[in-house]
Amino acid sequence: MKAVFGLGNPGLDYTLTRHNVGFAVIDLYRKVYRHKRKGRIACSSLIYRAEDLLLIKPTTYMNASGESIREIVDRFGIALSDLLIIYDDLDLPLGRMRILPSGGAGTHKGMLSILDAVGAETVPRLRIGIGVSPRPENAIDYVLGRFNEEEWQTLYPVLEDGVEAVEAFRTCNIDEVMTRFNRRRPAVVNGE
Repeated sequence: MKAVFGLGNPGLDYTLTRHNVGFAVIDLYRKVYRHKRKGRIACSSLIYRAEDLLLIKPTTYMNASGESIREIVDRFGIALSDLLIIYDDLDLPLGRMRILPSGGAGTHKGMLSILDAVGAETVPRLRIGIGVSPRPENAIDYVLGRFNEEEWQTLYPVLEDGVEAVEAFRTCNIDEVMTRFNRRRPAVVNGE
């Protein structure tokens, strides 16, 4: 059993915001692979089960994501290497996706919560870039804002790549997924 967590904030006020790209990948995966089974609320999460894969949207707010992940790991006995955390990354340019087997949280408070909750940095993650240059002065307002039409055109192919990476993660180890997807799409800078 593997578990893929798409991070985001629950509620309509946060739908399609930059901070909810993790939710967007889970939703798109379910659409692409025609996963119509209803989710259930458990372990502070909305959980969709797709055979040998759990697709999870935490119902905690972003900065408390670790609560959900800790509950899932404990309840289902999932090894940290069998988790994949999908989240937005302000430090990665819009239009980029980066998969890593481990590492620190950087400036992402949701990942900080997760690493604190599991007590290790060896958690595979898929970072989706939402960064722009120059960096916004008010990062909170920026990440809680919605993408404009041009940004969606840049982001959507990355979300599709994220869906493919999730599907590959079902049967491959994180190193194979990294090899396949990390050099796939160059960053789009200033619309070029």
